[in-house]
Amino acid sequence: MAAKRAGAAMTGLVVFAGVMLVITGLVNVFEGFVALFNDERLVITPEHFVVVDLTGWGWVLLISGLLLLAAGCGVLAAQSWARITAIILVGLHAVLQILSLGAYPVWSLLMVALDIAVLYALTSGWGEARDRIGRRSEDAAWDGQQGNTQPSATEERVPPMA
Repeated sequence: MAAKRAGAAMTGLVVFAGVMLVITGLVNVFEGFVALFNDERLVITPEHFVVVDLTGWGWVLLISGLLLLAAGCGVLAAQSWARITAIILVGLHAVLQILSLGAYPVWSLLMVALDIAVLYALTSGWGEARDRIGRRSEDAAWDGQQGNTQPSATEERVPPMA
């Protein structure tokens, strides 16, 4: 029973990691577009920011955001390639946040802490979580035969639960 709960907890952590990857990717894409198209909205002074070229920083944020978004969707689909890719991308994302530590100290530290939590979720107990997520998606898959079956006599007499 304890093993079943531990497997469910690990599955929850992997789903958490996938959702956080998607959200972080979307935030990075948004910040990348702001840096590219409306750079006077950014509150960055060159003396507090390691990377001075805001256009280049915008492209880095946009591309990393799209990659994080794709990896997050892959993790939610229980793909092993997405897990490995996400581990690499989250590590790089933590480094990018350290580069912006002087400009956004609180935000950067919170993002590094979130990256550490996501790394933990992706590196601990992946095998069982992948099997549980994969099994659920196979159970939910439509095989084309569900609409052709006739209900049994017992199923016809039981009223649906509201």
